[in-house]
Amino acid sequence: MGEITAALVKELREKTGSGMMDCKKALAETSGDLEAAVDWLRKKGLATAAKKAGRVAAEGLVAVVARGTRGAVVEVNAETDFVSRNEQFQALVRQVGQVALERGDDLDAIKSFAGSNGTTIEQQLTALIATVGENMSLRRAKVLAVKKGVVASYAHAAVAAGLGRIGVLVALESAGDPAKLAELGKQLAMHVAAANPQFLSIESVDPAALEREKAVLTEQAAASGKPAAVIEKMVAGRVRKFYEEVVLLEQVFVIDGETRVAKVVENAAKAAGAPIAVAGFVRFALGEGIAKETKDFAAEVAAQLGPAKH
Repeated sequence: MGEITAALVKELREKTGSGMMDCKKALAETSGDLEAAVDWLRKKGLATAAKKAGRVAAEGLVAVVARGTRGAVVEVNAETDFVSRNEQFQALVRQVGQVALERGDDLDAIKSFAGSNGTTIEQQLTALIATVGENMSLRRAKVLAVKKGVVASYAHAAVAAGLGRIGVLVALESAGDPAKLAELGKQLAMHVAAANPQFLSIESVDPAALEREKAVLTEQAAASGKPAAVIEKMVAGRVRKFYEEVVLLEQVFVIDGETRVAKVVENAAKAAGAPIAVAGFVRFALGEGIAKETKDFAAEVAAQLGPAKH
């Protein structure tokens, strides 16, 4: 049985919103397995669907850059939000995006790229760390490309052009009107930023994720005490709802609030004069999945001052 630490209980509480004692019990019942504990709480009706998959827990910037049939998104982290407003840091993150667009998303290749002055990206980052006094890192990069069509980009909560807290790329494969494709791509990128889909299509849903969801839904439905045939229909309906929540083409378009994204693409294809296929998308949210240390400064000060004297 894994050790059930206070940190593990805290993480489960943040993921599910459940009470501390419920979280401790869930971890005890699942031998300290965090994901199994999430499912245990959901099955008992003690937690909502765990949608907080990636907490924003680090600072810095996400950069997006797109040019015709190719686009790149990168994340460079720093310790404080203050650094994201630093012009030198912004310039470096923007350069990292351009390098990724040209050289691909291998981090070692990006770091080793040297500009006209002979200084590599890694050396520039090291120099900026020394100048600003904060730790920084090039965390990740992703490139999307299509043979014919458009890769569109969108930066949400932008502090400058192409730099923000969320960066999205959407790749559209089509021989249609480039202007129409660019317009659709930008709208879909804004949708992805807001709706945070996990998969492109029903066919691309991870089988393990689907089976896990079905197991939770089946146990929830079984608790109703209804006949097996009714439970089967209940689960089928809830799986359909699951798809509508996590699959891009099945989601309701956030811009009009009523049309499925797949239908939006179909309608846009008529206007563009050629079929449109959504070839892929990428969404980077700043700091998602990185645990960030939080400090209780009041407690620290109290500890340093010692017991209160009366």
